[in-house]
Amino acid sequence: MAGCRNSTSNPLCPFFSLFALSFLFIVQTTNAKVHYHDFVVQATPVKRLCKTHNTITVNGMYPGPTLEVNNGDTLVVNVVNRARYNVTIHWHGIRQMRTGWADGPEFVTQCPIRPGKSYTYRFTIEGQEGTLWWHAHSSWLRATVYGALIIHPKEGDSYPFTKPNRETALLLGEWWDANPIDVVRQATRTGAAPNVSDAYTINGQPGDLYNCSTKDTVIVPVDSGETNLLRVVNSALNQQLFFKVANHKLTVVGADASYVKPLTTSVLMLGPGQTTDVLITADQPPARYYIAGRAYASGQGAPFDNTTTTAILEYKSAPCPAKGATIKPVMPTMPAFNDTATATAFTTSFRSPRQVPLPTEIDHNLLFTVGLGLINCPPGASSRTCQGPNGTRFAASMNNESFVLPSNFSLLQAHQQGIPGVFTTDFPANPPLTFDYTGNVSRSLWQPIKGTKLYKLKYGETVQLVLQGTSIFTAENHPIHLHGYDFYILAEGFGNFNPSRDTTKFNLVDPPQRNTASVPVGGWTVIRFVADNPGVWLMHCHLDAHITWGLAMAFLVENGLGELQKIEPPPADLPLC
Repeated sequence: MAGCRNSTSNPLCPFFSLFALSFLFIVQTTNAKVHYHDFVVQATPVKRLCKTHNTITVNGMYPGPTLEVNNGDTLVVNVVNRARYNVTIHWHGIRQMRTGWADGPEFVTQCPIRPGKSYTYRFTIEGQEGTLWWHAHSSWLRATVYGALIIHPKEGDSYPFTKPNRETALLLGEWWDANPIDVVRQATRTGAAPNVSDAYTINGQPGDLYNCSTKDTVIVPVDSGETNLLRVVNSALNQQLFFKVANHKLTVVGADASYVKPLTTSVLMLGPGQTTDVLITADQPPARYYIAGRAYASGQGAPFDNTTTTAILEYKSAPCPAKGATIKPVMPTMPAFNDTATATAFTTSFRSPRQVPLPTEIDHNLLFTVGLGLINCPPGASSRTCQGPNGTRFAASMNNESFVLPSNFSLLQAHQQGIPGVFTTDFPANPPLTFDYTGNVSRSLWQPIKGTKLYKLKYGETVQLVLQGTSIFTAENHPIHLHGYDFYILAEGFGNFNPSRDTTKFNLVDPPQRNTASVPVGGWTVIRFVADNPGVWLMHCHLDAHITWGLAMAFLVENGLGELQKIEPPPADLPLC
């Protein structure tokens, strides 16, 4: 009984042999395993686009190692920082029930791991199956510090669909022909928008359409007639992406480690942070077919990386080309970069597999505006630091509050220890001013206020939140991620949310469960969740340029009654600021 080796992790184990008949039902829980991993964050020479960069990686791998566990297992990951930058690791989408100290966002749930130091993340996967991922949550390190986190069903359980012949994780990323930290530091110094990436990648490789990249293009082998599972992750730093496989249909069966009602499509759209599990059947003539990713760029006039990354779906029985010849893979027709209709058709088609236990009594009915802004430079400021539009600096906000991270304590530490002056709990439940959010917004409303404001929730309270996009500077799609929670997406639409008109559009039967919601360009999304996980939980736009500008806030969820409703004590090796 491997699960009984550590009796501290399962107090029933010592009694198992004595009460075998009475406790047969705990066999399932004793199958849960503890997985130990070492992550060494270090600089590694990585060559892409003809040039070698000293890239920050985990264990010398780009992307980093894939972690595979079963629902119910525990992960113990010792992170050693041998890089020259501060680092933290976030386990994107993991609920972290009562283990908020392991969530990872820098200065939110922990101080960073300084160069030469280490920290061990410990957490248990509870009731989640599918594809998640892990990534750095410090500055722009996640450009190259990321990997897949695959959660299989509990031992003895099966997928709610036919078992695939094989499974492949495909992580979509972005590559700069520069040091990403230098890119964000330059933008922060100047107040301008950061330089866009030079390539997109699939599993770290740009693919055939870029210089010096063809020989390393990722190959996904298939046998004719088999059905495989593709686990697609948008790990890109700043870009929503369309995804297609030439001439093949994709059946979506999961998203953000929640199963969905099977949905057949030819195209996916993922915002950064989102995952989509799809079944693909090799039912086409044996050949080579491109798997492609390209930008969905909804911000009018905003610069973006207009390139296409490719991998190859290769039938093993594909005919070999004649000696010296090459047969080019079949290329899919990709949507236009601004094809909002295709993006919307995809995001609005998700459903849970069955009716969900949706909370109906709402304790907090919130509306948060989500968008960009510009901060005016003071008289006499250097033009070198005010290179945004018309001599301003770019900013972003929720409800006109531009989020500033603390630097001497983490928010969770300040909350737990009652340290004053680190944050306040007066984040507004509604915009301070009602205006035509998606119309022609007066310039007087473009400048947000900087601060560190949290919104307080009691344990067990129910939250309904309207995420309302704005057209300040430019309207665009925002992938909003909530740490520590999954939520139900009830509806989305365009224009300004109107309760009397739009509430009738709510799906109150089988809404999808996600951890990252795409707020449509010039529109709104409504989510609902129960505050059943105590701690401090960041909610932010997963376009890292926007979180750098302040497009974030955090919920402070108070402890409930009894041990199981309280956050665990901080670990002894929690990094100090």
